Amino acid sequence: MNRIKWLGLVILVSLFVIIGNSDLLASAAEKEPKHYTELEFSSPPEVKLPDYQTLTLNNGIKIYLIEDHEFPLVSGTAIFRTGSRLESAEKVGLASLTGTVMRSGGTQQHPPDQLNQILEQRAASIETGIGTTSGNASFDCLTKDLDTVFNLFTEVIKTPAFAEDKFALAKQQVRGNIARRNDDPGDIADREFKKLIYGENSPYARKVEYNTLSNISRQDVIDFYQSYIRPEEMLLGIVGDFDAKMMRDRIENAFGNWQVSTPKPNYDLPPVEAKNTDGIYFVEQPQVSQSYVEIGHLGGQLDNPDYPALRVLNGSLNGFGGTLYNDLRSRQGLAYSVYGVWSSRYDYLGYFIAGGQTRSSATVPFIKSIAEEIKKVQENPLSDSQLQYAKSSILNSFIFNFQQPSQTLSRLMRYDYYDYPSDFIFEFQKGVKQTTKEDVQRVANTYLKPEKMVKLVVGNRDEINPDLSTLDEPITTVDISM
Repeated sequence: MNRIKWLGLVILVSLFVIIGNSDLLASAAEKEPKHYTELEFSSPPEVKLPDYQTLTLNNGIKIYLIEDHEFPLVSGTAIFRTGSRLESAEKVGLASLTGTVMRSGGTQQHPPDQLNQILEQRAASIETGIGTTSGNASFDCLTKDLDTVFNLFTEVIKTPAFAEDKFALAKQQVRGNIARRNDDPGDIADREFKKLIYGENSPYARKVEYNTLSNISRQDVIDFYQSYIRPEEMLLGIVGDFDAKMMRDRIENAFGNWQVSTPKPNYDLPPVEAKNTDGIYFVEQPQVSQSYVEIGHLGGQLDNPDYPALRVLNGSLNGFGGTLYNDLRSRQGLAYSVYGVWSSRYDYLGYFIAGGQTRSSATVPFIKSIAEEIKKVQENPLSDSQLQYAKSSILNSFIFNFQQPSQTLSRLMRYDYYDYPSDFIFEFQKGVKQTTKEDVQRVANTYLKPEKMVKLVVGNRDEINPDLSTLDEPITTVDISM
């Protein structure tokens, strides 16, 4: 009898399992993955700026504050109106050295090793640097260490010591970088392309050399610092876990009385002009089995009203769905990588650059195919799907510019520094949405000048077949020896 009961129970459970599995199979069938072309996505959420406060101290320092209490962290960034484009041609490398030793050389109150130790014990950081168009100082710390770290941050800005041994070490590191700068063919291509576009003596293309480095003394670094690190040309932004009123008081106490006695420097810059507008330039690298190709000409600035349409043009050319990738890499198999970018700058002319990496034997077909793709986008409007792809790739990534309050703060300060409106990014977004196929074709014809493009090839001449001479343009060999 017990066996019959157990047998009945087993049969009953089996029926439930079969019925349940049938439901699961039916449900799984209903949820079978769709082809990627059938996927539907919701629109990205609207981006809004977080609340922020601004104030200006009597000495001219402009302050941005954003409270963010999600984590017990505080970070800050100062931007200074300086840059390597303001150093003399005889002392190229001066700005970068100043930015390095401003932090590595310690302060007048704390020698380098002591400063490093205090920060390491608190898992905090203070960094400084000077790039092409600006200088910066930054800090990151836990909320509980804010007083200590902010005081050190203030010292690094106002009273750097520029220790002699750290200055010598920084110069030695630069010498090492010069010695290794021809190790990477891609770096060679990027460096020499800028020289072709702007001219080798342009502040946007020149590089530190052994002789210009030798011309730089520790006093030069101090003089550069005293000329350009000044309160009336400083922006300071702080974001994180703090009370805004207490932070305003802290900043006022630290920087409110800061004054400099050095005369204001000359910020005038020479106009940017195209150095070369045609020809093929070749850098011999016999050890490589592929060519690094860069093609382009002088471009424009971000404040151009056509910039949104130019970005859509970029989107139509680049990426997995872009015409360059689809044609040169996928269809023809000519490229390891390929791109075409209208690369604008905030306050000086950028450039259009197309290129990539290809096997040596495909160098000439690769160059010809890029020219053909540029011609196509000038002569034929994009298809609806191409336009949608290009615009979506920009608009869908828009939200990632505002993932963290620190990103928003950085953007606000950058626009302020270059005298752009604070809503520039939103006007850009609106411009992308409004861009039509006709707009893209118009800017392609207006701004892309195939007949005025320089062509740079870094590669192995013996392996390039057909030869570059078949392109029927003058070929200039570029000497990169030091």
